[in-house]
Amino acid sequence: ALDLNPVAHIIELCTLVYPQRYGKPNPTARGMTGPTGKDGQSTWGGLAAEVLYWGEWVFNKVKAEIGDLYPLIPDPEFRGKKTILQADWIKEHSTGDVPPGYLVPVAYLWTRTVTCKNPPCRATVPLVKQSWLCKKPGRYVALKMIAPKDKKKVRFALVEAHSESQLGFDPSGFSKGGNATCPFCGAVADDDYVKQEGIRNCIGEQLMAVVAAPRGRSGKVYLDSSQVSFEEVLDGPDIARRLKDLQDQKALSVPDEPIIDDGKASFWCNLYGVAEWGHIFSPRQNLALLTFCSGVRDAIDQMRFEGLSTDLTTVNAAYLGLMVSRMANFSSSLCLWNSTGGRGVVHSFSHQAVPHTWDYPESNPLYEEAAGWPASMDAFKAVTSNLPPDLPAHVVRGDARSIALEKESMDAVVTDPPYYDNISYADLSDFFYVWLKRAIGTAFSEHFAGRGTPKKPEIVSDHARHNGNKSLARSWFEEQLGLAFSAAQRALKPGGILACVYAHKTTLGWTTLVDALRQAGFEVSEAWPLATERPGGMKVDKAMLASSIFLIARKRAGAAIGNYEDTVKPELERIVRERVGTLWAMGISGADLVIASVGAGLRAFTRYARVEYSNGEDVPAERFLSEVETVVLETILARLSKEVGGNGGKHSLAGLDPTTRFYILWRYTYRAADLDAGEAIIFANGTHVELDGFHGLSTGSHNLVEKKKGKYRLLDFSERGDDKHIGLPADDGQSAPLVDALHRMLWLLEKRPTQLSEFLRDSQVNREQLRLVAQALAGPALKGGELADVSPSAELSVLAKLMANWQSVVEDAAMTAGEKDDRKIGQKRFDI
Repeated sequence: ALDLNPVAHIIELCTLVYPQRYGKPNPTARGMTGPTGKDGQSTWGGLAAEVLYWGEWVFNKVKAEIGDLYPLIPDPEFRGKKTILQADWIKEHSTGDVPPGYLVPVAYLWTRTVTCKNPPCRATVPLVKQSWLCKKPGRYVALKMIAPKDKKKVRFALVEAHSESQLGFDPSGFSKGGNATCPFCGAVADDDYVKQEGIRNCIGEQLMAVVAAPRGRSGKVYLDSSQVSFEEVLDGPDIARRLKDLQDQKALSVPDEPIIDDGKASFWCNLYGVAEWGHIFSPRQNLALLTFCSGVRDAIDQMRFEGLSTDLTTVNAAYLGLMVSRMANFSSSLCLWNSTGGRGVVHSFSHQAVPHTWDYPESNPLYEEAAGWPASMDAFKAVTSNLPPDLPAHVVRGDARSIALEKESMDAVVTDPPYYDNISYADLSDFFYVWLKRAIGTAFSEHFAGRGTPKKPEIVSDHARHNGNKSLARSWFEEQLGLAFSAAQRALKPGGILACVYAHKTTLGWTTLVDALRQAGFEVSEAWPLATERPGGMKVDKAMLASSIFLIARKRAGAAIGNYEDTVKPELERIVRERVGTLWAMGISGADLVIASVGAGLRAFTRYARVEYSNGEDVPAERFLSEVETVVLETILARLSKEVGGNGGKHSLAGLDPTTRFYILWRYTYRAADLDAGEAIIFANGTHVELDGFHGLSTGSHNLVEKKKGKYRLLDFSERGDDKHIGLPADDGQSAPLVDALHRMLWLLEKRPTQLSEFLRDSQVNREQLRLVAQALAGPALKGGELADVSPSAELSVLAKLMANWQSVVEDAAMTAGEKDDRKIGQKRFDI
């Protein structure tokens, strides 16, 4: 196993090497031996017992040092005699045995604040986005903002009800898009103002509530800020003093490494003055994490003092370091509160970006049921209990372009290469690097000697590393990826295979991958989607794949030239038709089906070193992939036609106008997601429409697509249907696209149902084709699958309503008075 990134390398050691080498059962191992098997021996083995022993050692040491930072809270509902807590007891037992009348803090909920921009007001404006604390059947708890007339600072009052409607206010109805309204004067602290305040270091924080755990009973107790003394929660000067002591005594400082932004501007926090990694943690969070880093360092020194071998000391250190970095993931001001259950705190990376949050939970790192150190130890136990204790791998940290492997020595190479410009791996992983360096940098000095992870040699297409030149970034990525594939090709045996995992959704990203494979001498022989993503897990955006595409490639024999018209295209169409049918039958849909079918179509292209048109012109990968996508989309359209009962000709979806076909296929492939400009244009080419230009779908008064900041977004009926001219024939008599007529119909059905008859007569729409379009958009192919949650729900609900009432809404509404009389006469004769 090979990786350039030190963070990934440590994870690989801890999953592929250490458990297999040191994890064999050892019933005599000290510490927490865990559960036992039928033979009475530990099922975790010596490794787990050893690591958990030192994990407890670190925990006890840290708890003694900072336990007083998370003091017990008096229970407002307790009516008995409370124990008077002494200072030493508080520090030692902050999360241990809780005496009657006290609660353990689980998390503290904060909102960021700015000063009102209105000079006569200058109140403290909370930037809170939502105030939900609990959303469970029968129990709904939220915070209501109250603005006292005699003060310039709001308070948050706890409200609890049996249903959401009984709360009497909307807990999600606070700041929108970074814009917050002053509750005292009504002035809006817009996003630009908030950014300016952030750059001036003038964004403050206000405690909203504390989530606590009661003694001897389940569930959580919620306390608003009026029930908890602010001084009990946070002593700023004391924290500053302790941070300085760590710096002076242990040479441990708050992370001052810069947050490096990428070409995609994934690090939104920079816009608010958050320029260093230490800035995304509150002072108390920094103090807690640094104290754990200090504890890990002390544990390493203690292991050496006790005579543990160098190898075992290194192994223990690696796991303890990962516990610190995992805890950091749940202990930053980027976290969110989960009001539906679990440990409550959602980790920092709900997106593969570093945003800026307006409210966040601060977890108690010492409490067993919170997202802290005990939870990290539990995660370690869960992992090690499922890893086989044999066959350790050979893990190397290095560069895939220059790996030292004997020629033709490998049976297979499995790689998950960077997805073009999709993710800034090195920049993002600095979040973990800075804490690993502080915790275990002395034990792994060769990996944590730099300020951050290696950036320059990383194979990603990031134009920020090429002076903003996107073309140069793309060509560099393709060239370097080709060098990595060439190294793999050289190391493979003649019959060996390359398994390349790829989950990038854009054709442009696939182009660079295909060119790199071809130039390295590979021929793609297969492509299948495999379900690799955890349902409900992290999503980059709404158009991401629910699966990963596994490409299988082999060494290409010879340097044959293929003729596109005579050889490649017929083979391509055969492969695509077969693959679409197979995946459709398996229940694969949306972007997964499209991209997997495109991947399968590569077989017809990459078997040749060069593909030419009949005139001798070279067929580049980008043009080929565009044509493959066209074949895939046309095949999908034919499948959708069968599903909705189309029988070819004018009653087939393939016979619809290009604009309507484009709309159906976008909804099928990407649901309601936005697309980057490059991918949207390629998709439009595959469906034979134009996005821009005089007759483009993103221009004019009836635009179907919205173009904004390099993104394209498909508009739905609610955004277009209020135009009374949409869906009507043009002045020259040319019919409007069917999707226009459908959008106007859906809007009228919701807003002006009495005007439907007039519109249907004026539009002269083909009702049979309109029914097919509505059926396709409302059908199961566009509703099911992993991405069902991002379907345009408002449109789907109105489509379902339309289809359920098609006869009365469309057929009857479109009939003339004479036609209705004829139908009545015919019905009477039938009855007789």
